[in-house]
Amino acid sequence: MAAIVPPTPLFIADFQGVPIAFKAESLQPVGAFKVRGAWHRLTAIDADQRLRGVVAFSSGNHAQGVAWAAKRLGMPATIVMPADAPRSKREGTLALGAEIVSYDRASESRETIAARLAEARGAVLVPSFDDPWIIEGQGSAGIEAAAQMAEHGLGAVTQAVVPCGGGGLAAGITLALPDAEITVVEPEGWDDMRRSLEAGWIEPVGKAPPPTACDSLQTLRVSPLTFDVLSGRGVEGLAVSEAEIRVAQRWAAERLRLVVEPGGAVALAALLAGKVTPVAGMLVVLSGGNVDLAAYGRVLAGRD
Repeated sequence: MAAIVPPTPLFIADFQGVPIAFKAESLQPVGAFKVRGAWHRLTAIDADQRLRGVVAFSSGNHAQGVAWAAKRLGMPATIVMPADAPRSKREGTLALGAEIVSYDRASESRETIAARLAEARGAVLVPSFDDPWIIEGQGSAGIEAAAQMAEHGLGAVTQAVVPCGGGGLAAGITLALPDAEITVVEPEGWDDMRRSLEAGWIEPVGKAPPPTACDSLQTLRVSPLTFDVLSGRGVEGLAVSEAEIRVAQRWAAERLRLVVEPGGAVALAALLAGKVTPVAGMLVVLSGGNVDLAAYGRVLAGRD
């Protein structure tokens, strides 16, 4: 991965007297970690199949990761994207040369639409998290962060706090850091991975989930693949409120000088809200920075 995209920076900041490492995946070329898994998956597609391209479904970050990788590999890419996706993510995906097929998040299934498109076009379907190649690619963030922490004299990663939607990033980091304790964080009402891990089986998001600014974490049901990885390691899940997420976005801007989107700030929100205890060797992943500028301005100004 480093041959294509330079490592994202690791920021160190003291929190309650403990040095905490923050992995700035928000500074990826597409503004989120998704480029890791997308590149890893698309480079595994053979030359003949590349001519028919790929189909993916995403509210924006996976979309841009797939579009970015496809453009560099000379492949056509079609993205099934909700009609209410943030404009910045939609425009970013189009700018990378991908075709967008819109759908209604409330009444249509993105998985069904994408599967039909892929079959009709003979394209490869590239899920956002339910794929071994995607999970392995996302895990490179953990490997990279561990090396950076050692370089900074922080020792080994003892605990990683990771945002979670479908669980691809969390599963990849869990596999990449076998000796670390892993905590996944989701927005309240969308914390199906937390409930699944506590129950011991997959629990979907309930009916009529609450509104959330975390568009990148609105996964209605996690996959057996990601759940099994996290469950097998005894991973703990946490939920944070919308107010706690906004506090984290402001903290990242003030203390780290980083723009972090709501879904990318949930792990930090858990730390700031006291839901995880700061410990030596802690890694907090800031998974994305693709914000809606108007909404972000209101967050920074405290008008929320």
